[in-house]
Formats: sequence, C-alpha cells, structure tokens
Amino acid sequence: MSFASEPTVGAALAPTPDPVLRVDGLCVSVRTDAGLKPLVSDLSFALNRGETLAIAGESGSGKSITSLAIMGLLPPPAVHISGGSIHLGAVGLHDLPEHQMRAIRGDRIAMIFQEPMTSLNPVLTVGFQLAEAIRAHQDVSRATARTRAIEALQAVRLSEPARRFDQYPHELSGGMRQRVMIAMALALRPEVLIADEPTTALDVTVQREVLDLLRDLQCDLGTAIILITHDMGVVAEMADRVIVMQNGRMVEQAATRDLFARPTERYTRDLLAAVPRMGQGAARHAPVPAALVASLRDVSVRFGLKGGLLGRTVRNVHAVEAVSFDIRRAETFALVGESGCGKSTIAKAMMGLVDHAGSIAIGDTSLKGLDKQGLKNIRRRVQMVFQDPMAALNPRMRVGDLIAEPLVIHRIGTRETQCARAADLMARVGLTADQYDRYPHEFSGGQRQRICIARALCLNPELIIADESVSALDVSVQARVLDLLATLQREFGVAYLFISHDMAVVENICDRVAVMYLGQIVEMGTKAQVFGNSQHPYTRRLIDAVPVPDPAFVRQPQPRLAGDVPSPVFAIGAGPVRVALTDIGGGHLVAQGSGD
Repeated sequence: MSFASEPTVGAALAPTPDPVLRVDGLCVSVRTDAGLKPLVSDLSFALNRGETLAIAGESGSGKSITSLAIMGLLPPPAVHISGGSIHLGAVGLHDLPEHQMRAIRGDRIAMIFQEPMTSLNPVLTVGFQLAEAIRAHQDVSRATARTRAIEALQAVRLSEPARRFDQYPHELSGGMRQRVMIAMALALRPEVLIADEPTTALDVTVQREVLDLLRDLQCDLGTAIILITHDMGVVAEMADRVIVMQNGRMVEQAATRDLFARPTERYTRDLLAAVPRMGQGAARHAPVPAALVASLRDVSVRFGLKGGLLGRTVRNVHAVEAVSFDIRRAETFALVGESGCGKSTIAKAMMGLVDHAGSIAIGDTSLKGLDKQGLKNIRRRVQMVFQDPMAALNPRMRVGDLIAEPLVIHRIGTRETQCARAADLMARVGLTADQYDRYPHEFSGGQRQRICIARALCLNPELIIADESVSALDVSVQARVLDLLATLQREFGVAYLFISHDMAVVENICDRVAVMYLGQIVEMGTKAQVFGNSQHPYTRRLIDAVPVPDPAFVRQPQPRLAGDVPSPVFAIGAGPVRVALTDIGGGHLVAQGSGD
C-alpha cells in the first residue's frame, strides 16, 4: 500500500448512475419515558461513486446520528432505526446482523469520528490500533501491517511516524490524535468514507494536506465521501452537493454552487451569513494602556524522555522555548500555529499544570513557588476552556452541577444562587433549561463545548484561556459564542488568550496575534500587522491555507511540504535550533540557525 505524496493528475472520477450508498426515508428514534422521540425523520439521499456530499447544520440537528445509523453504531437498545432503509450497493445495512456488519465496517465503509480521544483505546499504542484495523480485514503479517500503518501516519504528516507508532494517545496533542484517526480510516481505502468533522482539531496547513489527501483518494479509487462539517469554507471547496439539516429533518438539498449563490430557505441563509470570512472582521478598538493580566518572560517547557536500562532521561522534548508576551485587561491575544507547536503547553503552564523555566505572572503574582492554595487562588482569576470537551467533563455529573462546580469549589453563594447562575449561563451559550439535569454523553460534541464555556465564565475571571474553544461549534453557534465573549469583555474587561487554528475566527476576534512553530514565536504583532502585512513566510502560508467559503474561488496551487516535519526532540545537553524558516520555495520549510 502506498499513499500519494503529490496530487494525482486529472479530475476526480465522474459520479456513476448507480449510487454506491442509498438512504431512503431514514427515521431514527430514541426510547424515552414518554415514548419514542424522533432524532432523524424521513431522510433520503443517494451518494454516487467519486462524489462528495456535505451534511451541514447546527449541532444536534441529526448529522452525526445519521452517520452512526449508516455505520450501524447507534447505541442499543434506546436509539434505533425506526423506519426506512440504508443500502451499500446491493447490501441492506439497516437490518444487517452485527457479525456481517463488522466485516463491512472499516473495509468497505469507514468513518473518521469527531472526538479522537473517545475513539482511541487509551491503554494501546496508536500503532497497535492502526495495525489491528489493517489485519482485521487483510491477511497480512504483523511486519507488513506495521509498515502500512507507518505509511498511513506519514501520509497525514505526523512527525517521526515510526516513533508515533509506539506512543499512546495521551502522548499526542489533540490535532495529532485526529490525524491518527484519519490515517486509520484511510488505511484500507474504503468505498465510502464518512468524515464527521475530520479537520476540526487541525490547523489550516494540515487541514489543507488532509483535504488534498481526500481528493487524491477520490481520484485513485472513486471513493465516495460524506462530509459532516460546520466549516462552510471546507464545504465550498470539497462538496459537490450539500444537505442542510435542522431538528433532524432535511430543510434543503442543492448543488454546492447553487446553495451558496441562491439558498432558498431562511435557515440556510442565516447559516451562511454566520460564516467568518477573512478580511471582514470588525475593526478592533485601539488598545488603551491597561493593567497587565498576564506576563510571560523567556518561558520554556521541556518534557523528559526516558531510555536505557536504568530508565534515565536521555532526551528532552522542547515543547516551548523562550516564549515572551504580555496580555492586558480587556485584550484578546491569539496564539496560532500547527498542532504540537506548543500552544496548549503554554496554556497549561499559565494554569500551573506543567513545570516551566522562566517567569509567568498573573497580575502581580508569580507562579513560581506557589503552594496548592496559591494555585487555587490563581485559578479563580484564570479559567480555561479545554480543547476536548468530553475529556474535561465528569461523565457522572449532571451538566448543571458541572457548570456550577467552580462556585462550589470556591464556596461562593448558596445552592440556590449557584443553580440560578448555572441556568443563566446555559441560556447565554444556547442551551435550554430542560437540559440542566442531563449528563455529558447525552449532548453532541458542539453542545459539550458550550457547557465547558459556560463553566469557564462562572467565576467572572480576569483571564480566560480558550484552547480551541469554538472549534467544535457550528458557525451559527460559533458566532453567538464569539459575540458573547465580546460582550463579556466589554462589560467586565475580561482578557482572552485565544488559541485557535481557525485563522478566519482569529482575524475576526483578536487584538494581537503570535504565530508559533516548533515551540517558538516566529512572528507577533497587531491584527493589522500579522494579517495585513505578514513578514514571515510561515505566517503567509497559514493565511493562504484558510478555506474560502465561496465555491467559485479558485485556489492557486501551493507546493506541498517535502520531507518529515522537524522534530522537537533533542538529546540532553543539546539546545534547540532557533527557527528561522526563511524559505518555503520548492515545497520546503527550512529551519536555519544553531543550537544554544
């Protein structure tokens, strides 16, 4: 097996008259105490060979439930197909026994799930899981399966794929885990690929590589793709047709160009109007000198890798190297860069969750030497919205109690006022009062992220660290949440450290931007400086890779990066290379400089 490293010459295969997948009158219901509740109602569509069909709509509209029904993964016995049929070629999937469905799932039809950490087994290496999927459907040796698994990891641009093969999911960043899931789905070259938010956790450059890879797969084998996404830029660039869903029903279906040019339904028009676009961000106020909320000076974070018979630390991962910046009251400071570049590590260092060299101060208080109570006081002033909402929420607690939990921990208010505060915040982030007593698993991925945002707002903090806080949200909810963050900033002067791979969102919300690569800041400035007159080639590449929500837009060909992604791992005593990245000509990023 090999993966194309360059785009395949020629257009994607034309759709065939006979659909490879056909859904007729699909109904999915859940059993409740009050009876059956419909989740998807009377949904019909056909998917042709070589075609990309996008399913768009707000979280909770039935997009992911539809994909789970097709894959035979609805959680029994409560959720089930209550009507209609699903056919993969001549095979009826809607009533296929599980042992027969297992042979099809992963081989003829595969799925990239939205949340990689809930899909990967935490006690098995990613390589074992990849090789296991290959050997489950192909009669190959362990050595061959390993080779093919490493090829798959290399195809999705993971640095040091042979080393990643032996790592566990928790050792990878969120974006890296998503790339592992994509590699697992693509490894067997399926007839139908269902991609449920496949690039949500990826930065724009890797997203561009993944989208190109999906196109290559279509050109090679005529693979049909169902693309479930809230990113209308990705829809515009990838999809041949679009289905728009609301409350479990299809409200509109059209060719992509027609849908963007002439949407017939008001819901579709509102959805398209909420899409953030580069260059259309509202002008931000000129920053007024204000008190420092956070200050970082020469911050470095290194993680030791053990080896040898005695288990000594023999190498260091230079996750963050000599990073300095300030954040002031009522300012939005954005960190952007590829997954694994150190953005989330900086956030964890500012929360006191990882050790660091250098200086980090929250207001006038340095984090160095703080005891448990001191860190607790800091975390009342600084709150964080994590990238993976399911990993951040206790599955045994109701969401109302989860949102009110910071008030309980810090002994603020009575039980009555705590519940009232939680209910108010739920309403402000687009959740309803009847969802107060539900558990996290009963919500969609986007809804769970809204729960996390509401919890972070509970204490009215001085600084909110938002680590991909809106990446899992559909565009309409994303727009409401960003408006909410802006309103709170005006009302209370709260500052934001906004970590994101979505350059269009960053351009719309930030005052200043820092661009990171291999743990170092390579460019920093105001929004106008970075987006309007970027000086660094890596910054320009990030901006050029942003999907444009216009099907008529013709993207200029970009050279693919050659070779492996540089590694941040160094032997003990060896300093990191200072990143210059002075050349991207010919498809290469060149790191110049010398070690410390």
